[in-house]
Amino acid sequence: VQLVESGGGLVQPGGSLRLSCAASGSIFSILAMGWYRQAPGKQRQWVATIMPTGGSTNYADSVKVRFIISRDNAKNTMYLQMNTLKPGDTAVYYCNSVPTDEGYWGQGTQVTVSS
Repeated sequence: VQLVESGGGLVQPGGSLRLSCAASGSIFSILAMGWYRQAPGKQRQWVATIMPTGGSTNYADSVKVRFIISRDNAKNTMYLQMNTLKPGDTAVYYCNSVPTDEGYWGQGTQVTVSS
């Protein structure tokens, strides 16, 4: 599976962004998928998970209520709607399976929250 993240950018605190993760390959629809992020000088951390059918999701406490993970298996695409963004959300955001597969990491998309 090849994963390509997009949708990042510069946004002011309190703003919103929607990230996309486009997947190639036929197994996307049977994978539990997740979003992860890596802030400068910090280790990569898990953000959210969505099960293959999209019926179950889970979030890190730091983003719960503010972020929404979703997927469209017909389009082989996963999304992360990020609302009420904070400077602490600044990071490179990646998508991968859950658990992660080292071969799936893409380039990520940069999200910067700053006034």
